[in-house]
Amino acid sequence: MTHTCAKQLLPVANKPVLFYALESIAAAGLRDVGIVVGDSGSQIRRAVGDGSAFGLDITYIQQTEPLGLAHAVLSARDWLGDDDFLMYLGDIFLGEGITSFVKEFQEQRPDAQVQLTRVPNPECFGVADVDDKGRLVRLVEKPRFPESNLILTGIWAFTPVVYEALTHIRPSWRGELEITDTLQWLIDAGYHLGVNFVTGYWKDTGSVNDILEVNRLVLEGLSLRVEGDVDDASEIVGDVEIAAGAKVRNSKIYGARDHRVWGRDFSVLRRAFYLNRGKLPDRR
Repeated sequence: MTHTCAKQLLPVANKPVLFYALESIAAAGLRDVGIVVGDSGSQIRRAVGDGSAFGLDITYIQQTEPLGLAHAVLSARDWLGDDDFLMYLGDIFLGEGITSFVKEFQEQRPDAQVQLTRVPNPECFGVADVDDKGRLVRLVEKPRFPESNLILTGIWAFTPVVYEALTHIRPSWRGELEITDTLQWLIDAGYHLGVNFVTGYWKDTGSVNDILEVNRLVLEGLSLRVEGDVDDASEIVGDVEIAAGAKVRNSKIYGARDHRVWGRDFSVLRRAFYLNRGKLPDRR
């Protein structure tokens, strides 16, 4: 699925999944963003640019080797300085955004904050164990026999105390510096970790089926929007989105109960369309 494209750039409703993350970050009032990149860095740079399209100021940070999420934090250490920071994996989709998560962190001021959600397959993720008072007590990365169905969503907030933890952890059996080990060190050292629970939809877009599910969800939440060039001889019916730059001439497009996305620079001439969950990509 991602042999030729960075997985963060796979499209959801005609837009890279990474763009939803950047829009959520901007909506939460954050402006300075560092994107840690590896081998697919040039693709990310071309797609995202300097961040101005999102109202962000973006800096690209090269991770020399894929040595884990905690190593990505170390790669960004000079850029982060001694500021608090948000860490957001670019291939997850969070329907509710992160505004409430950021506000909670800013108001309650824990040493770090994690976001958790429940899934049917916790063994595929970093699993969290929370006590009866809602306190985070244990984290395990992809356990064979998980003790709960609560997992880390891929969104965290940290204060500079995280760097102390990073000096103590060692590579896991996977040869990576794990963010779960970092958080566990903070717990064991007595630091306070805030816990935030997802109240809406969350999905790790790591498979084709996951991408299709998120795509369906997003499209079902959209309504008629026409930003492209549609002539007077054409008729648009139902839930249809025609992006800026698309052209429709002497055609009828029926959205019915399912949403249609007509991509930027896509042209439709003398046609009638009645599609079942169709989506057309951008065309040049």
